[in-house]
Amino acid sequence: MRFLGISAFYHDSAAALVDSGKIVAAAQEERFSRKKHDSNFPQLAIDYCLKEAKLSLNQIDYVVFYDKPFLKFERLLETYVACAPRGFQSFRMAMPVWIKEKLFQKSFLIGKLSEISSVDNWTEKLLFAEHHQSHAASAFYPSPFDRAAILTMDGVGEWATTSLGIGKGNSIEIIKEIHFPHSLGLLYSAFTYYTGFRVNSGEYKVMGLAPYGEPKYTNLIMDNLIDVKPDGSFRLDMSYFDYCTGLRMTNKKFDKLFGSSPRNPESDLTQREMDIAASIQKVTEEIVLRLGRSVAKETGEKSLCLAGGVALNCVANGKLLKDTSFENIWVQPAAGDAGGALGAAMLACYQFKQQPRQIDRTMDSMMGSYLGPCFSDDEISDKLKTVGAIFSVLREPDTIELSAQALADGKAVGWFQGRMEFGPRALGGRSILGDPRDPKMQKTLNLRVKYRESFRPFAPSILAEDVKDWFEIKDNENSPYMLMVAGVREEHRRAMTEEENSLFGIEKLNIPRSSIPAVTHVDYSARIQTVHRETNPKYHALIASFKEKTGCPIVVNTSFNVRGEPIVASPEDAFRCFMGSDIEVLVCGNCFLKKEEQNPELAEDYKDKFDLD
Repeated sequence: MRFLGISAFYHDSAAALVDSGKIVAAAQEERFSRKKHDSNFPQLAIDYCLKEAKLSLNQIDYVVFYDKPFLKFERLLETYVACAPRGFQSFRMAMPVWIKEKLFQKSFLIGKLSEISSVDNWTEKLLFAEHHQSHAASAFYPSPFDRAAILTMDGVGEWATTSLGIGKGNSIEIIKEIHFPHSLGLLYSAFTYYTGFRVNSGEYKVMGLAPYGEPKYTNLIMDNLIDVKPDGSFRLDMSYFDYCTGLRMTNKKFDKLFGSSPRNPESDLTQREMDIAASIQKVTEEIVLRLGRSVAKETGEKSLCLAGGVALNCVANGKLLKDTSFENIWVQPAAGDAGGALGAAMLACYQFKQQPRQIDRTMDSMMGSYLGPCFSDDEISDKLKTVGAIFSVLREPDTIELSAQALADGKAVGWFQGRMEFGPRALGGRSILGDPRDPKMQKTLNLRVKYRESFRPFAPSILAEDVKDWFEIKDNENSPYMLMVAGVREEHRRAMTEEENSLFGIEKLNIPRSSIPAVTHVDYSARIQTVHRETNPKYHALIASFKEKTGCPIVVNTSFNVRGEPIVASPEDAFRCFMGSDIEVLVCGNCFLKKEEQNPELAEDYKDKFDLD
């Protein structure tokens, strides 16, 4: 049976196609529309999935939506009634949209699907899953486990914000939930808003900023904003927050507690924002650890699957892994709402329709998360010629050799290869690469290539077979999706001088801390991606070639885009980003491009092209 999953209408719309239990394709709408976090009906992503599967929509057995709109509407109404008359302005703005569009999403979806295919029985073929069911399914079913505990943490679905489930074979049972408005995801987003970053986009910036600060406000948060029980369950004091009824996340009482109003976006960061980021990160880690320990004790399971937006907090994931409550932890690489499309399709496949479950015990069923479109060398050549690019077409061994040499020479390399990644991380399919040994590489990539804040850390892509030699990670641990943080091993660290240790905040940024300074954060941590020959042989070969030249089995890996731009999806996207930034070499398939050989009239002003995220 064939299942098409859809997530839409909040943020990060996506589509995923599952055929007889196998994940055939999955992609976010933003990659095709070029609109960051696109929330519209994922028409383009659906078109791609059908094309990849060589199917028409009328050959799909069921289309599955990732949440239940009526339950969301119920929550909205109950919240406004409970808080009235506060929030009337927000209520007045929300109701027309709900009544016109969202309340009748089933009819809307049937209408959109009917535009694609004139099937008569869409009412029977359209299914709905609950939001946290979809997240849980996205975590458990592609995992390599026959049974596992499942922990889902996000902002809010219909009512649930945190849920505990157990997966066994084909079935998932949700056994506990924490309900809105008490939400770890929304608490973190409140601090994202307060520190001047964009909600549903800038949370990872708060996580990246945290190591520059001291957790001075941890007790203030724990004593006033949230009551956390030993088992990790929690309640927020809602008198400090306005997200239930207002048009902002926090309020004046929150401002008074922390001594000022929220930081203006794009204004200079101060030590205070760094300390606040460190504090909410520490609180989040403590809650996740307590939840994890409680889940392990309550279920007796040895394996844990994670999903929901909070599961993208790779620092908390790393702490949970080191805590040893579980022998194995697997995190869905598209842990946010985009992954709900995949979860909905798999839930219908395995639980609703009881199809036989396929388990890949070696890795998982995500195929490295390389589930997006791919282009042949002939297609790439044709597309590059159309946009006026000058390039050479090489044999694959020569492509790897020249690319590795460019990295060893200190160049920034745009790497466009194979199928596009599903999820927010570039994993060597749509990546910008650099030399991790270069102490200036982080600053260069942030300011001249990515046009983003200088403090943002970069991830190391490392050969899986070498990871134990460089990072503090156990024998059986891998991080193929860049969702675990581990420390750099002591022998690779550089001891700080007394003067360097006395520095605060961003002053720490330019002090090399290891032999791989471009990927070593100020707390000696790194967000690791282990690269496996089985899932990405070409990327593995590139890093192996770089190792032969330098002795270092690691490259800097960041997503192929500039700030505010979705990750590139096509060769044309890649060329435009190449010409609009200081990327020096572009490698699309086996097409090799040097910046100095291009027509300078094709250069674009990319720095201000996209709205800042």
